[in-house]
Amino acid sequence: MNFLQITSLLIVLAGIFGAINYLFLKLPSAIGILVVALFASFGLLTIDLIAPHFGIADTARNMIADIDFSDTLLEGMLGLLLFAGALHVKLHDLRAQWVPVALMATIGVGLSTAIVGFGFSWITGMPLMIALVFGALISPTDPVAVLGVLREANLRKTLETKIAGESLFNDGVGYVVFLVISGMAFAGAGHHGAVDHGSSQLDDAAILFFQEAVGGAVLGVVLGWLTFRVMRLIDDYSLEVLLTLGLAFGGYELAVALHVSAPIMAVCAGLLIGDIGAKHGMSAETREYVDAFWKLIDEILNAVLFLLIGFEVFAVAFQGEFLMAGVAAILLALVARLAAVAVPVMLLRPFREFSQGVIPIMTWGGIKGGISVALALSIPENEWKPLILTATYVVVVFSIIVQGLTIAPLANRVGREPDLM
Repeated sequence: MNFLQITSLLIVLAGIFGAINYLFLKLPSAIGILVVALFASFGLLTIDLIAPHFGIADTARNMIADIDFSDTLLEGMLGLLLFAGALHVKLHDLRAQWVPVALMATIGVGLSTAIVGFGFSWITGMPLMIALVFGALISPTDPVAVLGVLREANLRKTLETKIAGESLFNDGVGYVVFLVISGMAFAGAGHHGAVDHGSSQLDDAAILFFQEAVGGAVLGVVLGWLTFRVMRLIDDYSLEVLLTLGLAFGGYELAVALHVSAPIMAVCAGLLIGDIGAKHGMSAETREYVDAFWKLIDEILNAVLFLLIGFEVFAVAFQGEFLMAGVAAILLALVARLAAVAVPVMLLRPFREFSQGVIPIMTWGGIKGGISVALALSIPENEWKPLILTATYVVVVFSIIVQGLTIAPLANRVGREPDLM
């Protein structure tokens, strides 16, 4: 199948599954599409077990392989989704929350990676460095999933900013940590971002981290500022929408080419355009069109992404020990997420107040998503990859469906008090 055929099929299926959810399941849109896609996938697998001569599962696997979920998300959809998410997080809201957001997106990701890595190595017997790769890919909360849930939940503004801001930045930081650790674990395997063996390995890893993280932030700010300056000279909403689209697409690909963090670039550019650009570079009419355009892009890509997550079940190895390891990984991921939230909050409690229920809400609201699956698919082929992929998929499906459907009731139960900084 060519690109146009694959794209057409995905959009048609997303629309059909979305309609089934709207008419019958009535779940939040993206989660409902994922659930319907899972039902469809397991239905095809069941038919294949009953009548293997039809070869339905093999055909489906070949189609999924043609799509290449990892490249489709990491080098295609992710830039648009992160840019769209960042557009709606205002800098003045984020500025008030930047200390906890920064700590959770750095110290929190590091703690979570270590806890999951050491725990998964102990449970499965996996070599520690490879287990730390799993820890790195499962630690970031997926901004696509998180922001999708935030649209359905009625959270306090400061808490919503913490969750949204942290998910946007810890995604970029987590991706860089994944590149560094996987480069050390699979050095010589041809993995992107690999660092060489030798006495300078840690130095190379530190340089790679700095290059990716800081380089991505600088590139995002520079490109966002240049686009803003051009938009100030123009009063044509269709052209200005096109400029923001070019920034998201072109900036992301430029970041990939320069070997800096494309996710961090997209977030920084989106934050600048969504706040300074909207205030000083757009007319009221343009702001409405830009907001509506990116909201529509966000909704469509969300639907397609969750559809793809549901179909990735064909890439999972359904072995008993792998599924048990996946269940254990759910518990590990939750404990690690608790540490990633609680430690920064406890460090900051002497200096600032936090809203009631911030730790349980942000722990349970740390939803995993397609980025973790894409990173798991991107690691080089080795004896541990099927286990990592299965465990990742189990954690992601549990996180999106169970945590995604229960975070709003949890927030209403434990977070009832006046808004605090």
